[in-house]
Amino acid sequence: MSENVTRRTFLEHSAAGSAALGLSFATTAYAAQDAPGRKVVVGVMGLSRGMGLAQTFAKTPGVEVRYLCDIDAQRVGKGVEALSKASGQSHLGVGDYRKILDDKQVDALVCAAPNHWHAPATIVGCSAGKHVYVEKPCCHNPQEGEWMVAAARKNQKAVQMGTQRRSSPATIAAMQELRDGVIGRVYCARAWYASARGPIGIGKPAEVPKHLDYNYWQGPAPRVPYLDNRVHYNWHWFWHWGNGELGNNGIHTLDLCRWGLGVDYPIHAVSSGGRYRFEDDQETPDTHTVTFEFANRSSICWQGLSCNKNVNDFVKFYGEKGSLSLDERGGYVIYDDNNKESKKVPGTGNGEADHVANFIAAIRDDQPLRLNQEILSGHKSTLLCHLGNIAHRTGRTLKCNPEDGHILNDDAAMKLWRREYEPGWEPKV
Repeated sequence: MSENVTRRTFLEHSAAGSAALGLSFATTAYAAQDAPGRKVVVGVMGLSRGMGLAQTFAKTPGVEVRYLCDIDAQRVGKGVEALSKASGQSHLGVGDYRKILDDKQVDALVCAAPNHWHAPATIVGCSAGKHVYVEKPCCHNPQEGEWMVAAARKNQKAVQMGTQRRSSPATIAAMQELRDGVIGRVYCARAWYASARGPIGIGKPAEVPKHLDYNYWQGPAPRVPYLDNRVHYNWHWFWHWGNGELGNNGIHTLDLCRWGLGVDYPIHAVSSGGRYRFEDDQETPDTHTVTFEFANRSSICWQGLSCNKNVNDFVKFYGEKGSLSLDERGGYVIYDDNNKESKKVPGTGNGEADHVANFIAAIRDDQPLRLNQEILSGHKSTLLCHLGNIAHRTGRTLKCNPEDGHILNDDAAMKLWRREYEPGWEPKV
């Protein structure tokens, strides 16, 4: 199996390390876990976002987090120490995710590595007989999303994307309100994201830190020299590895918009914006608005401000009889058509614990499609991010096939449907 992934020789980092990550480990009982049944064994790949997921999986009844994996040996050591201290269990630290896949007792891979790893690791994981929980966005480009769906189907594996609000009880209740017609036919959804990110400067060539395997970090992406302002987080703002703010955080609210409207693929996508705040190495927009039109006479608009936090809204739905405002914790407020508040429901959280529980239940019950954010749905939502970015990069309005989202009559735009890979690392379903 390993030879099909890469010609890179196998390596494993030591789990040595000392500084803890400050994780708390309160005892928690999650919904749908009253009778956990057989133990489910997982390995977590990528220890930035992955440490939070590791904690959630470790707290889920009947789940063993056996492996913590990262190409940064310091992260591995600190992560193993912190999680072991918090959970009271032992965990193995590795630097190569294939160690997880080669363990026949492992049921699932949790992929929280950078975006350019999401699809390749998922596809290889499914081929190795593992279920996969993959962070958002599910893929780096549209072609990979289609491959992920094919890999899940071919191998009959549960693949859940980490847009966790799909499992939030309050958010589910809000969506049911929309389905029940509380504001009539819903025809418009708007979403926002804001942050106060600073500049990243101009990268300089530097020696790769000894604790970092930069070659393996690049993995499927064609090789580029190491600069000092890319790893660990700023890769988000380069097309080579990331998908900008739209793919980083926009995916959460775009997914909610698509869910609330009950739509699949758009017929048009348009973008406006650019890099307006700082002059530095970043390639992706810091000020970005994308709009999508659907065949059922509805639309979605997302606005992102990476460098200005003066946005207080999250998601709003507009219908023929009023509107519904949804907050980050799933709470919602319903307004009548005179903008008078008619109902207010508090939120219950972002749904991560329930999302993980849903994934584990699908594995235990051998029901790979019984997921709240199954990979086909995850691909549809992620595709909106890709289409918005492609519209931005080409400077053109995109006309799309409502059956699969493919871009019509624009060969230049369709060239961005997929990427080139480092020789020997091409995903194979």
